[in-house]
Amino acid sequence: MGGAGAVAFCGKHRYQLIASKRFDNHSEFGFTLVRRHPLTTSEESTRKNTWYEYLVIGDRIPRFKIDEIELGLANRRFRTGSVVKLYSYDLPSGSRSVISRDLNQSLNEYLFRPALPILTVDTKERYPDDRNLERDLFGLQRRLEEDDSKYVQTYFSDEINDAEIGALKVTSYVFNARAEGRSSKDTRSTIQREFFKNNMTVIFSMNGQVHGHLTSEFVTRSLKFPLLKDHLLIHVDCTGIRTGVRNELFMASRDRLKGGEESRDLRRRLATLLTSGRLKEINAARKASLNIEGNDAEDLLRNMTRHLPLKQDLAKLLNQTFRLDDSREGKRQKLETKKKTDTPKPEKPEFNPQRFPSTFQIEVKAKDKSGMPLVMLPAGSSKTIRFSTDVEDHYFDRVSEPGELRIALLGPEPSDGEGGNEPGRLTNIKSVLNVVKSSPTSGTIRVHVNATNDLAVGDAVTLRAELSQPSGALEQVFMVKVTDPENKKPSNDPGDTPDDRLGLPEPVMVYKEPREDGPANVMTWEKLDENGIDMSHETVVHPLADENGLSAVYVNMDSSALLNYRSRLKTPEAITVAEKRYFSAVYFHTLFLFAITRNRKYLIQREAEDADNVSIEITEYISDLFTNAYAQFLLSFDTQELISALEA
Repeated sequence: MGGAGAVAFCGKHRYQLIASKRFDNHSEFGFTLVRRHPLTTSEESTRKNTWYEYLVIGDRIPRFKIDEIELGLANRRFRTGSVVKLYSYDLPSGSRSVISRDLNQSLNEYLFRPALPILTVDTKERYPDDRNLERDLFGLQRRLEEDDSKYVQTYFSDEINDAEIGALKVTSYVFNARAEGRSSKDTRSTIQREFFKNNMTVIFSMNGQVHGHLTSEFVTRSLKFPLLKDHLLIHVDCTGIRTGVRNELFMASRDRLKGGEESRDLRRRLATLLTSGRLKEINAARKASLNIEGNDAEDLLRNMTRHLPLKQDLAKLLNQTFRLDDSREGKRQKLETKKKTDTPKPEKPEFNPQRFPSTFQIEVKAKDKSGMPLVMLPAGSSKTIRFSTDVEDHYFDRVSEPGELRIALLGPEPSDGEGGNEPGRLTNIKSVLNVVKSSPTSGTIRVHVNATNDLAVGDAVTLRAELSQPSGALEQVFMVKVTDPENKKPSNDPGDTPDDRLGLPEPVMVYKEPREDGPANVMTWEKLDENGIDMSHETVVHPLADENGLSAVYVNMDSSALLNYRSRLKTPEAITVAEKRYFSAVYFHTLFLFAITRNRKYLIQREAEDADNVSIEITEYISDLFTNAYAQFLLSFDTQELISALEA
């Protein structure tokens, strides 16, 4: 592709100048002009398509001798190399104001890890107000992994080595909800502008160049981590995947994924990997920081649901998605699940990370007859093997002096059974085990393994794990043995009966600031903002969904809709009634809107200027719906008032 792929954007005539001279100076300076052939009148009626052609003089590329030549390069004259000049190049909207800044941002994204640095240069004549005419470019990876990054909270990687698809390295970059003392809204805006200019949340690259991407809907729909929707970038390095998989995964234009089975399978693999590892822990930590104990809204909700005069059809609708606490006579009560008692965990010693590892030890208690560490792997399941070390978390991913963990197959363990006349031929670990290696986390390296079909129950293989370091690799030798599948005993406890329906989402009243006459432990705008949820007077409700569905409904008790309505009331009793009415109306309307939209399997989209329609999550749609005067309608009108207005 290269220059040829760019010709399609060079105006209507597709002109492009190409010039080159060998690096060793043992050639002349040659050049040619590429264009799309302009069809003549006769060709218009006989040709179905046009073609590209290039300039020759006397059947030869034009050339002449030079030592050096002025071509407008930055701070030097041209001596050797190649030059491609694009005429009337059609830049996308948003990249034309200041090329060395706007184009630089897009190049940074699409060249995630370029083989060589790039310099983008503007001219003073064209952009007289640009203070920085020259900007260097090292790729988005360098920007994300800078030690002094104000926006990246952490990053880590998982490396997949699979016989079916080959090798993949998945690196997750988690951004701070707030940075430099700014609000979550301002921080999110800056992060989107600097790192997500082209709305690429999951990027797939080959040799450092992006070949396809997924948008943030992957985070909300596949991962079901809405708190990380605008604060997560995932890089999938596909350089090591099998050739057959790569051909079916990417379009020939190398700009997007195909919509085939391979891309769907890769999406499923990524979702499974990321929802069972460190990213899940980060999402859970952010969600836990939003919990408020002793929530008054829970008592209000309990009373409302117990005495709610729901008709049978309405109750049936809600029960399709949520479990209602129904205390009416003859109704089956909701099953209570057993609560686990929390036992205090012993405090771990403080971890002191080192730039390079000095220790590397497998954490396995079982041993074989010779004293070798033994990992028991149930057939059809996966097993997590932990190694303790003292190296820093970014050891596998840092740009400067990165390390690696290598796992090699030493050979099969002889079977106790008789038969066979040849030794085993297992030489590649991918033939017997699918391996996922995770980057270090506070002194622990996790390796997930599961057996391929080439290993049967009773088979064992010997592996060697090597952790690189400058003075020589640290290694551990251990054995993995396939055992009988795990059999889970059926539970007789009715509380363990699975129920796909959700419990009613947690109701949370949110205030701009704690009230003087109210409890001190309340949810505030500031606490939400710390976790990337923006709330202002215009916001009425923020529904929060997770992997299980709708988990919480945050109702803004200081919204303009409620404050304006309260201002007309005279007594404290009337204000209290209005607040309860507002809260219950917003909460249950959110519940019904979510249940109807989800049960009917609606997909919501919003028109976007100069782009395709944008998919909108149900929770985002509901929040926007209430923002646009819907809450004012619920407060200002009731059925009796509407009937009176119609009869007037």
